[in-house]
Amino acid sequence: MNQAIIEKIARLRPLLYHFTRVANLESIIRTNRLMSAKALDPLAPGERRTHPVEVGWSGGAAILNSHLRIADSMMADGISQEEFRSWLNRHVFFWPTARDCRQMLEVYRRREPNGRFCVLALDTRSLLSAHYAAVRLTKYDSGSSPRFPHRCSYRKSPEMFLPLDRFGSSIRTDTPASVPEIKEVLVDGGVTGVAQLLRTVHVQAGEKLPSGWSHMRRPLEEL
Repeated sequence: MNQAIIEKIARLRPLLYHFTRVANLESIIRTNRLMSAKALDPLAPGERRTHPVEVGWSGGAAILNSHLRIADSMMADGISQEEFRSWLNRHVFFWPTARDCRQMLEVYRRREPNGRFCVLALDTRSLLSAHYAAVRLTKYDSGSSPRFPHRCSYRKSPEMFLPLDRFGSSIRTDTPASVPEIKEVLVDGGVTGVAQLLRTVHVQAGEKLPSGWSHMRRPLEEL
């Protein structure tokens, strides 16, 4: 483990933000985990989810978000949309800034005006330390298309995800070379020990939280 890499990221990005649904909090609390879509639904194909999907998990249920659209022209040669989505589904996603997470929140609010969403903010240093080998970094939003795909100089493939221990040494131009360039932080498989990593929970007024989480409550609109 390269502690210097962790410190460099945590210094500028002390929190990592995970976008989810209020309905998922019960299973997160019960299992103390954030699980990837693949872990929650291992038999699901790589086809695009055009609407939220509810799956059973650990005696309860979890809701998987729909996939945003990706233009075919954004895919690297030899990589299909199905292959790429299957790779994405293996990971839990985090935004390194509240602003980026808020933008994702607004995308889903427009798609689902009645949706009940929330955002979990986790301690960066602790999360990266606990899951070091499973962490990947991206320079671009991996799960959607840019507004003008034909103007992009990169193409989507698993190669755009940089292992944490290579941060600062990669020569690829489609991977982040500095902390401000990190657009997403991913963890392969899932994140354990969520209760120990959690710092704030952003929810709308009226949503219930477990008593042990009440001191971490923050208004969703303040994100």
